[in-house]
Amino acid sequence: MIFTRKLLLLLAVSLLTAPTQLTAQDLATTENLQDVNNSTHASTIMKLLETYHEYGQFNGTVLVADKGNVIVRQGFGLANMEWEIPNSPITKFRIGSVTKQFTAALILQLVEEGKVKLDQPITTYLPDYRKETGDKVTVHQLLNHTSGIPSYTTPEFFAEFSRDSYELGEFVLKFVSGDLQFEPGSQFSYNNSGYHLLGVIIEKVTGKSYAEVLKTRILDPVGMSDSGFDVTSTILKHRAQGYEKTTNGYENASYVDMGIPYSAGSMYSTVDDLLKWDRALYGNDVLSSTSKELMFTPEKGDYGYGFVIEDQKTGKAEETTKVTQHGGGINGFNCLFSRAVDQDHCIILLDNVSLGRHHPDITETILRILNDQSFEAPKKSLTEALINIATTQGGAAAIKLYRTLKTNEPTKYDFENEEALNELGYHMMTLEKLDDAIEIFKFNVEVFPEAFNPYDSLGEAYLANGQKDLALINYKKSVKLNPASEGGILAIKKIEGTTLKIDASKLQPCVGKYEVQGLVLTITLENGQLMGQPAGQSKEVLDPISETKFHVASVKANVEFLKSEDGKVTGIVLEQGDNKLEGKKIE
Repeated sequence: MIFTRKLLLLLAVSLLTAPTQLTAQDLATTENLQDVNNSTHASTIMKLLETYHEYGQFNGTVLVADKGNVIVRQGFGLANMEWEIPNSPITKFRIGSVTKQFTAALILQLVEEGKVKLDQPITTYLPDYRKETGDKVTVHQLLNHTSGIPSYTTPEFFAEFSRDSYELGEFVLKFVSGDLQFEPGSQFSYNNSGYHLLGVIIEKVTGKSYAEVLKTRILDPVGMSDSGFDVTSTILKHRAQGYEKTTNGYENASYVDMGIPYSAGSMYSTVDDLLKWDRALYGNDVLSSTSKELMFTPEKGDYGYGFVIEDQKTGKAEETTKVTQHGGGINGFNCLFSRAVDQDHCIILLDNVSLGRHHPDITETILRILNDQSFEAPKKSLTEALINIATTQGGAAAIKLYRTLKTNEPTKYDFENEEALNELGYHMMTLEKLDDAIEIFKFNVEVFPEAFNPYDSLGEAYLANGQKDLALINYKKSVKLNPASEGGILAIKKIEGTTLKIDASKLQPCVGKYEVQGLVLTITLENGQLMGQPAGQSKEVLDPISETKFHVASVKANVEFLKSEDGKVTGIVLEQGDNKLEGKKIE
């Protein structure tokens, strides 16, 4: 959790679905299908993907296979928008963290050869690594994200260091050698530092570069000739350009030196090559049965070695299928590589516009289609439909468009909850257009009178506009609908002047720096008020709920400070909605 509305906006702009149930027979067919037995599935999946692309929710290449037989293999949108070059099955995409399963496989090969032991501390192979940490962490714990080593991929890191090139040893010393966040093996915390160190171990043990070992041990034997370790300076045929989708359209993704992700995320590939990898994992040429059992045995966080392993419903009553999958994301690119191993289905999504938030829904829907089950039709993003007109013409114009869309296209958008209008209102607040924000929030209250959140948001907008009486009225309506709303209760107390007063001497122990899943949060005490500032972001006020628990009104989140038995502040818990993250005090 980070104190920014961008997180909430991303959630709101994500795919919105309504309970419209479709089956394979409800969607139009496509031509030139090779496999007659899978023709209905293929045409249904193609229509689904075309709809996602039409709605601006997918731009890339997809491959779907049944027992190794390709059902769908198709590009959507553009690989290069400047030159209008289309995506195709031969387009090469950066695959980010899908790299991790290849790194895990290389380590397991070295284990099979007796060159690496999973239960050995990493200092066995990295003698120059800091001993007080490395002696406690095993290779196994790097593989399954239970090492406790902090991940280097923080917002602060990307803002300040990700464009620079580093020697491997220098990078490890500077960014991958932090203090342990927890006792190794006791918790799961997804961690790019761990897989970076695995790459260094591979180089130390083999005496060769990671890229060379990857090529000779996996890519060449499997026949993955269109995959490799990405180097920006290399002229790479059919390479996709990465983009970011913004409220103003697409823009080029920010640069990242591809040596930075390294063995945690620097590969590129194609859908065809990843299908070859899928097939190789069913055999024993790349990995033995024993190694694959280790790779695909879920532990903490449902994580094995380089894969998440879960039982997912197929739609047939309570029937489930085991799915091993991993996503990847790196500036301008997202992917999701999924294998429904009980049925031998493979679904590969590669995109070059950072729309990974839609990939799980697309994959789940394709699995339902393959199992001849009904599924929810994709919906256009209501937020995206309204945000431009709201920005340029104001709240009244956005409300008018909302009414028009609801009348003329009621099934194409999700009109069933208040989230879109709420996010639109906050967007206007970030633009300091408070009158427009208030107008949108008032309309949201009108449309959803039984939902507490629109009243809370309207109260916040009135308060920001200096209209305390109206703010108080709406906060009270919100709390009446949701008596457990700590933020609403606190807002009422602030307006009425009955907030909790805490002596500065009791707040002082909370001051310091905290690390939460790689994010550094700085807590300061200013004029008797605690302030929180995530790296690279603005300061936010922490309003007291109790002596240890505080509310961040701007993002409707809570911050709780953890104390040891002797009363020292040792950690922090960040809570926003259903998300709850714990971190430790580092300074």
